[in-house]
Amino acid sequence: MPVGSPAPWSYILIRFLFKFVLKVFYGTIVVENPEFVPPTGSPCIVCANHSNSLTDALLLVASIPSKRRNMLRLTAKATQFGHKTFTSWLIESAGTVPIKRKKDYVEGDVDNSDAMLKLMEALETGDAVCMFPEGMSRYHPTIATLKTGVARLVSDVLSRNRDKPDFEISILTCSITYMHRQHWRSDVLVTFHEPLLFTPKSHPELLSPVNFNQIRTLTNEIEEKIISGTFTAPSWDLIRISKLASRMYAPLGTQMTLGDHVRSTRAFLEAFKSVNKTVEDEQDTVITDLLRLRNDLKVYQDELAHWGVKDDRIRRPLRMRVIAARFFVRLCWGSALLTLSLPGLLLWLPIFITTFYAVHNFKKTGPIFDTWDEIAQYKLIYGLFSGLCVWFGAVMLTWPIASISLFGVPALMWMSLRWMEDAVAALRACAALARLMVVGRLSLQSMGERRSDLYSRVMDVGVNVLNLPDEPERYFLAAGGQEKGRVRGRWQSGAKYFSLKRRRKRDWNETLRLYDKVDYPEEE
Repeated sequence: MPVGSPAPWSYILIRFLFKFVLKVFYGTIVVENPEFVPPTGSPCIVCANHSNSLTDALLLVASIPSKRRNMLRLTAKATQFGHKTFTSWLIESAGTVPIKRKKDYVEGDVDNSDAMLKLMEALETGDAVCMFPEGMSRYHPTIATLKTGVARLVSDVLSRNRDKPDFEISILTCSITYMHRQHWRSDVLVTFHEPLLFTPKSHPELLSPVNFNQIRTLTNEIEEKIISGTFTAPSWDLIRISKLASRMYAPLGTQMTLGDHVRSTRAFLEAFKSVNKTVEDEQDTVITDLLRLRNDLKVYQDELAHWGVKDDRIRRPLRMRVIAARFFVRLCWGSALLTLSLPGLLLWLPIFITTFYAVHNFKKTGPIFDTWDEIAQYKLIYGLFSGLCVWFGAVMLTWPIASISLFGVPALMWMSLRWMEDAVAALRACAALARLMVVGRLSLQSMGERRSDLYSRVMDVGVNVLNLPDEPERYFLAAGGQEKGRVRGRWQSGAKYFSLKRRRKRDWNETLRLYDKVDYPEEE
């Protein structure tokens, strides 16, 4: 029986460092169904959508429980190997297998036979191999048509072990959903799906010589599983208005998990994708209503973005006196928290400057679809490097009390980040309230009337067309949504405002910004 390869020390170090960095960069990382991960020694191919470059791989490494799987062997494009950079060292030292892509070798033939042999040998040893069947990472709303490499690898491994009818290999599909992939303190959902199991005895159709239709059928099954847990759409606009519909259906404050939020948004997205821009059969009232709702939601979201307010501010209208009073309270509270965090923010300043400079220069190297998927990667790597330098420098400068500063500096930086996060949230609310006063009572009243009509139509589609619960606030509370993210325990769940571990968000769309992030960059 395979037992799996031992994890090298460099892999263990990388997993430890980036688990920490990912938890600092992202506000909440929710992992669903980790029990589906096959144990160490069971040959497994982990497949996921690929929209955030190296960050996707690091996220999978951090999300797979180390007690269940000691190592995940990664694959990466061959052009990232052999450079004198931290990224190149990071990839190579983790035992990553280089894969050549046709787009990187236009003038010559691409031969990945050695790489495939290494992967097959790793699987026969009992290792888990990570592959991204889209073939490339890109900043795009649509998941690319999957390549057949994973299915062909399964076929080759089964064929090499045809004399072992009980030899088993599995495909573990995973859906990664970023609320805002490149923004600090945004949220991520990692959903593992039930693995697909294969043996030479149960799947003789995959033994060589194999019919390519069988390979394509398996690839389509993998694609359906990955797509079932995340967003894919022909345009960013569809995702944008689907998120608005989901927020109207389950308004701000609904205690629902990130997984439930993603699934409700996806339900609206699939409905809006099913209608064309023009309706040929106007007798089909469902399709006609969906199209009109989609268009009206876009107009409403554009108006919200124009004024810089979120839907909840229109849902619960406030008198100008109340707006002014809340503005003053939020301003005072945000200023107090910001003042409290200032000493620690001085330690964060070199990190912010380093990552900003690196990302600013990197954006100039290519179009959005080919560069924006690597922004989070740059922030993570440069943030880690500069953060270690700040920590080391602070310890050296306080050498007489190094035993205290060794732990005190990271603790101060974390508390300052938490205070700043809450300060930014308070000041963001303050800015939104100020914009409400600029909009004026009559415009707010007009938007409120339009929203009331949209809300009734969204609920009608959600309940009667998509079969979503008719009382979302009660349903998701009863379903366990009171434990948002991974906040556990009665005391923490009852803490209404401050948590040492993470911000108790009311809105999964929240980032570390002074405004609500709802738009996406336009393609160049």
